[in-house]
Amino acid sequence: MFGIGMTEMLLIAVLALVVLGPKKLPDLARSLGKGFAEFKRATNELKSAIDLETKAEEDRYKEELREKYKEKAVRLQAEKAAEVATAEAHVEQQEEQSQVEQPGVITTEAAAEQKKETTPHV
Repeated sequence: MFGIGMTEMLLIAVLALVVLGPKKLPDLARSLGKGFAEFKRATNELKSAIDLETKAEEDRYKEELREKYKEKAVRLQAEKAAEVATAEAHVEQQEEQSQVEQPGVITTEAAAEQKKETTPHV
C-alpha cells in the first residue's frame, strides 16, 4: 500500500499517538475515514457519470452510422434497380433487332401464336 511497509506504518501510528495524544487520535481517525469515504463516493459518482456520457455518445455514433449506411443501402438498391432495368431494356432491344434481321426465324412466342391461329375451333 503506497510503498509503505508495516514498520513504517507502525512508526507513523506511534508518532501520531505521541503528537496528538490518545484523546484526539480517535477523532482524527474518524474524520480521516469520513474523508476517504466521501472521496470514494465522489470518485464513483464521477466514474458513473463518465460511463453514462460515454455510452450515450457511443449510442449517438451508432445511430449516425446506422442512418448513413441505411441511406447508402437505399441508394445502392436504386442504382442496381436502374442497372437491371437498363440491362432488361438492352436485352429486349437486342431481341427486337434479331427478329428484324432474321424475319424467317420464328420465335417460340410467335410459334405459339401461329398455333393458336391455325387450330380449328370446334
